[in-house]
Amino acid sequence: MTREDTTGTAGTAPALWPTVDELWSRLEATSRHPGPEGVLLRILKLSEEVGEVAEAVLGTTGQNPRKGITHTWDDVQSELCDVAITALVALRTLTPDALGVFERHLTRLRERPLEPPV
Repeated sequence: MTREDTTGTAGTAPALWPTVDELWSRLEATSRHPGPEGVLLRILKLSEEVGEVAEAVLGTTGQNPRKGITHTWDDVQSELCDVAITALVALRTLTPDALGVFERHLTRLRERPLEPPV
C-alpha cells in the first residue's frame, strides 16, 4: 500500500486516517460515557466485533446444524473490516497520534524476522 492509498489521493476509496478521525469525532460527540469508562467501553467493543467474525465463520461453514449456513465469506470479510476499523478508532481514542503509533508499530512488525532465533 502506498502512502497515497492511505491519504485518499489515489483511487476512490475514502482516506483511511481522516475517516478514522471522523468516526472518532462522531463517536466522541455522542458518547454517553466520557472519560476512562468510555475508553474502556470502546476497547471492549473489539470483543463484540471479534465475536461477530466468529459467528460469521461458523455461519459460513454451517457449524450449527440447527441453523445451517447463515453467512457468506463476504459477511466474514465485512466483519473483519469492522474489527479493523473498531481497533483503529479505539487506538485514536487513546492517542491523537494514532497514525504515528500505528506506522511505528507496523514498521517494527515488518522488520521483525519470521524465523525463530537460532
